[in-house]
Amino acid sequence: MDVEEQSQANEGQAPRKPPPLAPGLHIVATPIGNLRDITFRAIDVLRAADLIACEDTRVFAKLASHYGISVPTVAYSDATQDLAEPRIVRALAAGKRVALVSDAGMPLISDPGYRLVQAALAGGHAVTSAPGPSAVPMALALSGLPTDRFYFGGFLPAREGDRRRAIGAAAAMPATLVFFEAPHRLPESLVDLADLLGARPAAVARELTKLFEEVRRATLTELAAHYAAHPDVKGEIVIVIGPPGEDQAPDAAVLDAALRTAMAGASVKDASSEVAARFGLKRRDVYARALELKREAAS
Repeated sequence: MDVEEQSQANEGQAPRKPPPLAPGLHIVATPIGNLRDITFRAIDVLRAADLIACEDTRVFAKLASHYGISVPTVAYSDATQDLAEPRIVRALAAGKRVALVSDAGMPLISDPGYRLVQAALAGGHAVTSAPGPSAVPMALALSGLPTDRFYFGGFLPAREGDRRRAIGAAAAMPATLVFFEAPHRLPESLVDLADLLGARPAAVARELTKLFEEVRRATLTELAAHYAAHPDVKGEIVIVIGPPGEDQAPDAAVLDAALRTAMAGASVKDASSEVAARFGLKRRDVYARALELKREAAS
């Protein structure tokens, strides 16, 4: 008997019978840590499905065992999607009910699933979702930073040059920034963030909903110094960064990173116009700097 059934039994009610599950692809959010963070509807869908596509079947097996879910599974990850996708599409074409889950949280959010959703829609199959936990809004809510407008940038690139360009491209956004990061790259990423964005207020959230949940709030400069001194960090990491101040002019490094990113896909003239408009700068000054960067790159 699950939690809801037990609650109904205690109140003298007959356990409810979930409605029939319709054919199609059902995107199901699963806990990001605490196994109790799952909806009744998600359990209903997973129990009624004909097939469950999992990022890792071994990870899902723990959740399935906890909630008595005994449905056939297929591994669907970046490494296995080419092999698994045809099987799943055939199941959908046969009128089956397929659930899609990731290892934790909402599928497709920096996790596999986008291609499968596209394939299901292209085949004319119904696609719906049983929503639930996600580290992005949870970290944002706990950060103490503005929540009315935010930008989620996924995982920061692993290579320093790519990472700095990604930070530069997001620097002037009038929104709170949210990034995922691997624990072993956290110290170096915070150094780049502090270098390019300055001492903005920020938070590092890790192990959300788990026993050792921690949210450390400080400026980027202070966080970079802390994790440089304590690099042996563990767990899933979310970095949340406050928006730029109204009178905050971009650092030279931020401006250069934005120009390099823009010039990778546009002419010097168009890139300069775009970056000048984004930062509220004079176009001729930005254009002059863009020409310098182009000469440096060619030398």
